[in-house]
Amino acid sequence: MGSTIAEKILARASGQVRVNAGDNIQAKPDFVVAYDFPGYTDVIFKQMKDEFGLTGVKDPSRYALFIDHMVPAVTPQEEELHQNTRDWGALNHVPVYERKGIGHQVASELGYATPGAFVVHFDGHISQLGTFGTLAMGVRRHLIESFVNEKIRMAVPATTRVDLVGQLQAGVMARDVFHHVVRVLGPASCRFQVLEFGGEAIADMGIDARQTLTCLAMFTGAVTAIINPDQVTLPYAQERARLTIEPLYSDRDATYAARHTIDISQLEPVVVIPPSPANTRNLVDHLGLPVQVGYLGSCASGRLEDLRAAAHVLRGRHVKPGFQLHVVPTSQEIMRQAAQEGLLTDLIAAGAFISSPSCDYCFGRLGVMSAGQRAVSTGTLNVRGRMGSTDSEIFIVNAAAVAAAAIEGQIADPRPYLR
Repeated sequence: MGSTIAEKILARASGQVRVNAGDNIQAKPDFVVAYDFPGYTDVIFKQMKDEFGLTGVKDPSRYALFIDHMVPAVTPQEEELHQNTRDWGALNHVPVYERKGIGHQVASELGYATPGAFVVHFDGHISQLGTFGTLAMGVRRHLIESFVNEKIRMAVPATTRVDLVGQLQAGVMARDVFHHVVRVLGPASCRFQVLEFGGEAIADMGIDARQTLTCLAMFTGAVTAIINPDQVTLPYAQERARLTIEPLYSDRDATYAARHTIDISQLEPVVVIPPSPANTRNLVDHLGLPVQVGYLGSCASGRLEDLRAAAHVLRGRHVKPGFQLHVVPTSQEIMRQAAQEGLLTDLIAAGAFISSPSCDYCFGRLGVMSAGQRAVSTGTLNVRGRMGSTDSEIFIVNAAAVAAAAIEGQIADPRPYLR
């Protein structure tokens, strides 16, 4: 009986020949990454010293810190948090990456998304490194263990395999695909499992689209998502990889908790209605609903594929007066590439407000809404209060649909603008 890619990675990380779903193991993460945020990294640093008597980590090269929230700081307390992170990193020779963009994206750009590697973070959206055949998991309650010990104790998760088949129609994007998966399987279908994507439709997708799928794994209940590496992702990942690890792959006879095949050839653009990321509906059923704000960004979006789609819709057109369209590229590298392609010029000419990469719009620190306002968003969540007032509403759509809504001031179908 064969093994899944997740089982193979955890076997290597735990120094065993083979592990199976349900086994209790001690695994050594290849990389431990985190962003500074009140109540997380500051608490970890304090715990290390006060409870464990530690002033540093054993192998600084395994660690990375990102400053991507509250950037730039707007209070002395925020800047103090950032400075404490810088100081701790300098003292312990741990790299601190600041103002390079959203850490989950930047981590892949900097080579932490090494195929075959095991990575942990306290934030579950690190799962997007799974695009490159990396097992990247959010271990919020146990991240302190990875700072004070080489290994963490864990149970090997089972894996659910989802094969996507068929070809996407124009105007349908990876964001629609993921939320359709949630609609078909259910929001708890992969609870405490690894979500493994495959199939011919995955093979046709680029890196950007795959990162959207893997980033959002938690909304199926999964602990992470992963895609077996191929010639789409290997050249990118191996050129940047910080470790030399042989890429791993699921065996044909691997044992899965469940297997599903989903045909996406007839899929239309969707909208996820508030207040839950599980409320997937067809976009056409909500056309004409007035919206006042658009957000294109977050770790689940804001990459070149999304910026190109939005620029295509908006080129030669203009945002409706009074509508606020915020476009936030996911990283500085992506922002530079978008500028070179002229995408930012097109977006600005149409009336979009372009901001430097950060997480701040997604978690409601910037661009907040007042009571009664609605947003179309490519952010990660649509729960009440995520982007301001608890009496505002967030409708999750793809990047092209955000742009179409910006033109009309209402939920709109992007497909006519793409013809």
